[in-house]
Amino acid sequence: MDTFIQQIINGLVLGSMYALVALGYTMVYGIIGLINFAHGEVLMVGALTSWTIIGLMQESMPGTPGWLILLISLIIACVVAAALNFVIEKVAYRPLRNSPKLAPLITAIGMSILLQTLAMIIWKPNYKPYPTLLSRTPIEIGGAVITPTQVLILAMTAVSLAILMYVVNYTKLGRAMRATAENPRVAALMGVKPDMVISATFLIGAILAAIAGVMWAANYGTVQHTMGFLPGLKAFTAAVFGGIGNLGGAVLGGILLGLIESLGAGYIGQLTGGVLGSHYSDIFAFIVLIIVLTLRPSGLLGERVADRA
Repeated sequence: MDTFIQQIINGLVLGSMYALVALGYTMVYGIIGLINFAHGEVLMVGALTSWTIIGLMQESMPGTPGWLILLISLIIACVVAAALNFVIEKVAYRPLRNSPKLAPLITAIGMSILLQTLAMIIWKPNYKPYPTLLSRTPIEIGGAVITPTQVLILAMTAVSLAILMYVVNYTKLGRAMRATAENPRVAALMGVKPDMVISATFLIGAILAAIAGVMWAANYGTVQHTMGFLPGLKAFTAAVFGGIGNLGGAVLGGILLGLIESLGAGYIGQLTGGVLGSHYSDIFAFIVLIIVLTLRPSGLLGERVADRA
């Protein structure tokens, strides 16, 4: 039971980070029908920016509380990631908005590779240890443990999701996003500026990805220029799993994918008689995804236009 509770905690933490990144995928797809495969690299840039700021602050302002350093680095990482995603949308995607779907898809893949290469040049290809800025004293829950960093991840995810749902459902920008998602031309006739809405969507997605990147680095203690590829792929899988284009589906898909992966890592060895180890946990996640999409191609929650953003 201790192991089960521990894997549930790990799964919720992992799924929370997947959910944040999956929301960026699903928001962009819901509005312009584009899969932004460079989204994982935005996460990576956010994490590496945070690592740089932390190093500079520790050298120039020794004695500053760890939580304050982490907060400042997180804010700067969000700003840098938002600016990067704004430029990506304006330079790489906007000129191809009316092109065949294959063109922006190839551009997105090319942008992903370009950002990885630029990050490798700027930050070098070696793995870098991410400083532990919060207390390392674990908190016991029913025989399992959770670190203060993991508590922060769960809290940040909950707050971010609550703010996003409020923005989408109760603000003028949210109404404009929903209108643009349903019909951009009609929304433009009603006074909505689709270009502004799309740019705002990319900015919001980048901020969520940067938060996930900083939390990912703080949880696993390392950063590197390719670190965004696998979380980006998993988050895209989570978005498809829950129902691409649906905000609730992205959150549900991320949480479920994290739980499946964590439980698979804990029990895959027992279930396969020791043939497969915990590093094969990805198999469980993708097998479940294939089963779900076979039985329900639109994902668990499908795509309800009223909830698209």
